[in-house]
Amino acid sequence: MAETLAWEGRGETPLLSVNHVKTYFDVTKGLFSKKQIVKAVDDVSFSIGEGETYGLVGESGCGKSTLGRTLVQIYPVTEGKIFYKGRDIDTLKKADRKEFTREVQMIFQDPYASLNPRMTVGEIIKEPMEIHKILDSSEQREERAAELLKLVGLKPDHIRRYPHEFSGGQRQRISIARTMALNPRFIICDEPISALDVSIQAQIINLLKEIQDETGISYLFVAHDLSMVNYISDRIGVMYLGHLVEEGKADDVYSNPIHPYTKALLSAIPIPDPDVARERKRIQLEGELPTPLNPPAGCPFKGRCPVATEECGKNRPELKDYGGHKAACFHV
Repeated sequence: MAETLAWEGRGETPLLSVNHVKTYFDVTKGLFSKKQIVKAVDDVSFSIGEGETYGLVGESGCGKSTLGRTLVQIYPVTEGKIFYKGRDIDTLKKADRKEFTREVQMIFQDPYASLNPRMTVGEIIKEPMEIHKILDSSEQREERAAELLKLVGLKPDHIRRYPHEFSGGQRQRISIARTMALNPRFIICDEPISALDVSIQAQIINLLKEIQDETGISYLFVAHDLSMVNYISDRIGVMYLGHLVEEGKADDVYSNPIHPYTKALLSAIPIPDPDVARERKRIQLEGELPTPLNPPAGCPFKGRCPVATEECGKNRPELKDYGGHKAACFHV
């Protein structure tokens, strides 16, 4: 087994470990064209413990959703290792792989596209139970589907309706009910509230927290809103151009960011008090946003960083530990 990273989260050992994972895509257009590789996720490592929520934040295109899909093997790992309960998921045998696909589930970003419009809500929730042979009869699965609808705040009689009869927030609740049908231990939440109204977002976040309190499941919560991630997460990782540039306890990252990119993200969070908002100085990032198709040498953030030096253009900083708070920057 490959060497695992030092564990600092909840419990004695991590539930899931990501060790130097890379996810690349070949986008070369023609047979005789120059080879072009998109480095969507480039050497990322972190771990998540039992009952823990790990928040992953960053701008659109930083690779956070790609990483989430890599963990459930929608995208293959180009390089690196993913361990679930101490086992390399690439070497799992048939029975163990079936257990992995049952215990590791995903809530997708778009509640409009992730539900089959031709299936009733009951059929949508029962389908994974039928595939994994959860419960013995159709009647038991029907009863379980009704219980799950009640769990997510919907009525049991909604089981006969179709997705188009529900609002966006209700559809996301249906997606959560479908995810919970297999009694998972780990859920990847891929921006589950970004397509919802602000008034509904808090309801979905509170629902996820209630489910975690009742079941003890773990979350990887992918989002771009640091304030929302801080509310739900135990620890936070900040991604930029496929790299993890800062990691630490949620309150530490939110109240005392040490990477220039994290500071810029936090300065952009709206403040409801106009007097405080006027006094706060927002960090304006300048320069061109680099592309993962041709990432720059050295620090990926150097072209937009207000404190970049010559060293930043020559070498890529490693993620170093500063008393439990990690950052990849030469100027911490």
